[in-house]
Amino acid sequence: MAKEPKPPPLAEGQLEIMNIVWDRGEVTVGEAWKILSERRPVARNTVQTMITRLAEKGWLRARDDGQAARYSAAQPRGRAMGSMVSRIVETAFRGSAEGLVMALVEGRGVSKEEADRIRAILKKAEEGRP
Repeated sequence: MAKEPKPPPLAEGQLEIMNIVWDRGEVTVGEAWKILSERRPVARNTVQTMITRLAEKGWLRARDDGQAARYSAAQPRGRAMGSMVSRIVETAFRGSAEGLVMALVEGRGVSKEEADRIRAILKKAEEGRP
């Protein structure tokens, strides 16, 4: 079985729409526009164009329910996040995952709970567990 081609990276606005789709499971253009327009000014046509392009690029799939097209994610959130983090590590930190973690800790900071979860993840990685 041939491996499915990897869709192109998401731009910031596209990621914003994908997060809405991932959170809701399925949306119409109107629903996505309403959510986005509560956050910032955006034209409905802009949302329509972005959703159409996301579908063309393999990020979304469309289903016609008789009233309007409903869009759902064709790619899991984890795939997008993994691709974005890899791109950031390679370009901004010259391949250094340590550099990314240091920038996060020093720039944004982490809560005690986040630090505990990060330690647990690192321990699993050291032990070779997924």
